[in-house]
Amino acid sequence: MDELNKQAQELQTDLGVAFKRLDIAGLETQLQDLQVKAQAPDFWTDSTVAQGMMKQIASLEGRVQPWLKLRQGTHDLTEMLELNDVNLEAELTEQLHSLQTDFTSLKEQLKFGGPYDDHAAILTLSAGAGGTDAQDWTQILFRMYTRYAENNRWKVTVVDESPGEEAGLKSATIEVDGPFAYGKLKSEHGVHRLVRLSPFNAESRETSFAKVEVMPKIDQPDELQIDEKDLKIDVYRSGGHGGQSVNTTDSAVRITHLPTGLSVAIQNERSQLQNKEMALAILRGRLAQLQVEQHAEKLSELKGPNQSAEWGNQIRSYVLHPYKQVKDLRSGFETSDPDKVLDGDLDGLINAYLDHTLAT
Repeated sequence: MDELNKQAQELQTDLGVAFKRLDIAGLETQLQDLQVKAQAPDFWTDSTVAQGMMKQIASLEGRVQPWLKLRQGTHDLTEMLELNDVNLEAELTEQLHSLQTDFTSLKEQLKFGGPYDDHAAILTLSAGAGGTDAQDWTQILFRMYTRYAENNRWKVTVVDESPGEEAGLKSATIEVDGPFAYGKLKSEHGVHRLVRLSPFNAESRETSFAKVEVMPKIDQPDELQIDEKDLKIDVYRSGGHGGQSVNTTDSAVRITHLPTGLSVAIQNERSQLQNKEMALAILRGRLAQLQVEQHAEKLSELKGPNQSAEWGNQIRSYVLHPYKQVKDLRSGFETSDPDKVLDGDLDGLINAYLDHTLAT
């Protein structure tokens, strides 16, 4: 029984650390506040806002309840152990092992302690130095992230894309929705470098760059409040795809956050309202990401992003010639099978990054 008591106490200690790191108490308070709002008589007046809030509630319940259940189970076990009844030893041993197994499974969530890690992710890919090769590289990355999402059975929505003159993509924005999508894909934020024989310039070894910007999708304004006087909203005629109505109406929207200079333009949706809502969601995500990066408590403390520094901040190299290797320059993880990575197998790279950040 002494050994059982020792292991139960160790589990309680580990649970305390996990609860603090994940801020389960804060998440529980947030969940309770949302549940109270959902009981209001006029809750469904704005169905879009209501549906977004219900999604938040479901997400928070999925994060909080398993931990609360585990804590209660551990508390019950501790009380039974205090009886010091040897006749219950076999039963309590089995119960402890079950709780330890549940904790091992839930421990993976310790990698996702960020405030927006459970949100959907928005990825914006932009071609950098390298001309047509860089635009082709951007399209290869677009396919890589799409395949990764499909492999995980996540939903992928193309928000916007701009094709290159000869091949590939100048830029593209996609929304990826799945469990801890932002928490996992935030590892991809930065500059990606490709070295290969160019398919556009025979026998020439080319180095190409593309920037991947990853941000959480924040639908609910109350998650990140933006003062309307800080926004400049421009409406203009769309030049993108989407059918006749897009090309004949002023449906495209550009929103600029004046204090930081951050700007988001969306023209892919059919209506001006849809484009505005998506642009605001992306802008909130960029501001939230900037807030975390700059350790700012308030949006008013934010400075505009340093674009030139970002372009110098290479995070990963993909070498296809003269040898084959993918190496992440932050975690040190590397593999000699770039084809597998470019086909969407990112788990090794993502887990290595999460383990690296957890250890630092």
